[in-house]
Amino acid sequence: MKRRFFAPFVAVLLASMVVAAAQAPTDEQRAAAKPDASDKAQGAALKLSPADMTWWEDAKIGLFVHWGLYAIPGQGEWYMHNADVPADVYARLADQFRPRHFDPDGWARLAKRAGARYMVMTARHHDGFALFNNPSDVDNFDSVHAAAHTDFIAAYVKAARREGLRVGIYYSLVNWRFPAYFHPKEMPENAALFKRQAYEQIEGLMRDYGRIDVLWYDGGWLALKGTDADAAWFWQPEKLNAMVRRYQPKVVINARSGWQGDFASEEGAAPITGPIRPEPWEKTFSLNTKAWGYTKIRKLVPYDTLITLLVNAVVRGGNMLVNVGPDPDGVIPAGQVVLLKRMGDWLKKNGESIYGTRPGPFAPVDGVYGSTQKGRFIYLHVLSWPQDTLSLPAPARKVVRATVLGGADVPIEQTGEAMRLAVPAHDRDPIDTIIRLELGDETRP
Repeated sequence: MKRRFFAPFVAVLLASMVVAAAQAPTDEQRAAAKPDASDKAQGAALKLSPADMTWWEDAKIGLFVHWGLYAIPGQGEWYMHNADVPADVYARLADQFRPRHFDPDGWARLAKRAGARYMVMTARHHDGFALFNNPSDVDNFDSVHAAAHTDFIAAYVKAARREGLRVGIYYSLVNWRFPAYFHPKEMPENAALFKRQAYEQIEGLMRDYGRIDVLWYDGGWLALKGTDADAAWFWQPEKLNAMVRRYQPKVVINARSGWQGDFASEEGAAPITGPIRPEPWEKTFSLNTKAWGYTKIRKLVPYDTLITLLVNAVVRGGNMLVNVGPDPDGVIPAGQVVLLKRMGDWLKKNGESIYGTRPGPFAPVDGVYGSTQKGRFIYLHVLSWPQDTLSLPAPARKVVRATVLGGADVPIEQTGEAMRLAVPAHDRDPIDTIIRLELGDETRP
C-alpha cells in the first residue's frame, strides 16, 4: 500500500517540478522584464528637449541588428552564459569569425526598403566582443584584432549614412569575461578594469565615428539581479552620459544605463495595450522569436502580428525597433528579409498615417482601434469591428470628409459629442482598416 501511494506521489512531485522549471523565467526573460526604476529627478539636465527629439518621434521605425561571435554556434546571443562556456574557450570563436558576405550597404538598403528611418547595431553584446577598433587597453577582444581584421561598426555607420538613415549604436554594459560583473564589491580591482573598459569604449564610439543619432544601452544591471537603476552606484550614469553628451550633444539615449534617458524601451513581442503613453518610448522585438542573435532553428513573428505591433505602438506614442540576426557570414536569413519587405510594402501604402504623426485624439481601445494625427487629418486605425458601426467621441473640429486611406468615401454621422461611421466588409482590411478624417476649420457645436 505504501508503494502504491508513494509512486503516484513521486510522479506528481516530478511533474510539478517539470512544470515549475518550464514556467521559471530565463535570464533573457528576466533581463527583458526588469522595470525602469531610475530616479526621474536625477540627470534631468542631460535630457534632450522636445525639439531635439522631434526627428526620432517622427521616424517611428528602426532596424535593429544583433550580430557577433554568437552567430557562429547559432544558439542566440546568450550562448556564452546559457551554455556556461569559459571565457577563454569562447574567445576562440574570434579566430573563426571571418564573415564572407558582410554587406553593410545591403543591410542599409534593406532597412530603407522596410520603411525604417534609423538603424541600431550591436557594437558590443554581453559576451564582451567588440565589433569596432577597441580603444581600451584592458584587452584586445575585438574584430580588428581578431581573424576578421575589420572595424564592422565603421563600415555600418558609413553605409547607413549613404542611405540617408540615422545611425544608432547598441552597447551592453554587461561583460561576462569579467568575474567582477557577478561580484563587483568582492572583486574591486577587476571591477575597476571592467568599468574602465566600458567608459573607454563608449568614449571611443562617441568620439571616433562621426555623428551618432542613437545610443542604445543594455545590461546596466549587475550579476543579472535587480534593475539598471540598482547598479547606478557602480556605473555612475550621470557621469557616463555627461561624457557622452560632450561628444554627441544631440544623441538620443535610452533608459538602460541607470539614468532615465530620453526614451523608454519595451522589449519583446507581447501585445501592446493601454492608454497613450506620456513619454517617448520604443517597442523592440526580434523577428526571430527564438533569440535576438542568429539561431539555426528559427520561428518568425507572423506578418499580421508585425503590423499590429507597429500600429499599436504608434497610436500610443511609440516607435518600433525591429530586430534581425545575421548568420556568421553576415547574411540576414531569408524569412526575416521577406517580413521586412512586406512591412515596407505596407508602409508605402499607409505610411501617411504613421510617419510624422502623433497619437490621438482618440484614446486607444485595446484590440479595436487607435488613432494618429497630423495637420488637419486624423487617421483612425481600426483593428477589429465588434459591430458594423463604430461609435467614438467627436473631435473638437468638425469632420468634413472621411475616406478609407487610398480608397472610397466613408459615410459619417456627427451628432453632438458623438460620431458614427461604417465601412462595408469588402472595403475593410483584415489587419488594419485606416480611415482618414479630414477636419474643417469649423469647431463642432
